Amino acid sequence: MSTVNSAEARAAFEQTGKDSPGRGTAVIVYGLYLGAIMSVVTLPLGALVAHYRLGRSAPWVNSHLRFQVRTFWWMLAASAAAVGLWQLLGVLQISPLAAWTFGYLYITAMLVWFVARCGVGIARLTSNRPIDRPGSLLIG
Repeated sequence: MSTVNSAEARAAFEQTGKDSPGRGTAVIVYGLYLGAIMSVVTLPLGALVAHYRLGRSAPWVNSHLRFQVRTFWWMLAASAAAVGLWQLLGVLQISPLAAWTFGYLYITAMLVWFVARCGVGIARLTSNRPIDRPGSLLIG
């Protein structure tokens, strides 16, 4: 019976180590996400990769992938709402300065939120820890 317990313990350790299934994918997705700061094309590519690997990785890595997928969808929804509001400001003939100020503040806030989520995710991933609340709107 001790052979079974040691095999189970070894399997549990391997699931939380650097060799966990999907860990490399999560690293790549965080890299693609941060690359989106310079080239927007890498953001949907990272989201596609995360969607594809979700459910096919170790449970603790799945929390990272779920966190990455939710980051993409929250960002997309917030961007669509901001563009709609920005257009509404134009239709209502609000001062162009107000519209540009809104746009600047939105982009700055979204960038801070996005980089913070990626930073927390990378820190937890490199220490082989899951995201505590992958469904959270905040930092996780």
